[in-house]
Amino acid sequence: MNSHINTVTSHSAAMNRMYRLQRHIYDLTRRYYLLGRDRMLDELKASPQQSILEIGCGTGRNLIGAAKRYPLCHYFGVDISNEMLKSAEKSLALAGLLPKTVLAQGDATNFDADIGLGRKTFNRIYFSYTLSMVPHWQMALRHSTTLLAEDGELHIVDFGQCERWPSPFKKLLFKWLDLFHVFPRSELPAILMKLADELNLDLISKKDFGGYVCRFKMRRRQLIINPKSI
Repeated sequence: MNSHINTVTSHSAAMNRMYRLQRHIYDLTRRYYLLGRDRMLDELKASPQQSILEIGCGTGRNLIGAAKRYPLCHYFGVDISNEMLKSAEKSLALAGLLPKTVLAQGDATNFDADIGLGRKTFNRIYFSYTLSMVPHWQMALRHSTTLLAEDGELHIVDFGQCERWPSPFKKLLFKWLDLFHVFPRSELPAILMKLADELNLDLISKKDFGGYVCRFKMRRRQLIINPKSI
């Protein structure tokens, strides 16, 4: 337990150091290689008045994008970096979205949504290029499933394994990502399949751009009633 606490504290400090200056140019530079985010937002398909939570909300770019698509929803964001939350709050204020958006600082593996965000469950939860940066990413995944409402869906977009790209490109990309403490999770599909089976969730997976991007959707399995049995 102490080891996990120390890791979280260290990770928080590292993220604050990294983004203290980078947050000012983050959205401008990341748009060229954090691909698939808008497709993921399109697939949220949230209904009016539903709640949408981003774990690892960063600058708020995705929350703003989601609000443009689903203007009648309620928005929530959590990030481990206080520096990033400064940018998120500023961006959301400029977009006029602060009145219906709640932000909180917290660790993705164990944040208390009820205390920090004012509610226990959410209709849509998503990770956008977050799991590749969270040291205890499997704990973060499991924690997110405990926050799903009965009709909830969990969406993920992140780096894939670039299966259809030349090997030198993959090695160069991963080496470059390593400089930013980003580690594409090769085990992610298998872990999600195991989690979906354990929790009785449906899992849909997609790959884009030759495996550069992987996208996943998990949702509670729908109960199908046979009319003849009634």
